[in-house]
Amino acid sequence: MPLYHQLRELLGEKIESGEWEPGHRLPGENDLTVEFGVSRATVRQAMQLLENQGLVERVQGRGTFV
Repeated sequence: MPLYHQLRELLGEKIESGEWEPGHRLPGENDLTVEFGVSRATVRQAMQLLENQGLVERVQGRGTFV
């Protein structure tokens, strides 16, 4: 399974379990690259999948929110 799918699963679990509640601001791309040891492109692909599923919303200049 590609890394971005694995990361999407990890982040999705935090959302679906309630660890990250609606309105919660997700860590920035740079923070996620360090935390999970993946590239920025991988983080972006995972975030795009989460956004496509309606689990997060990206707000330019503000961040990504559940």
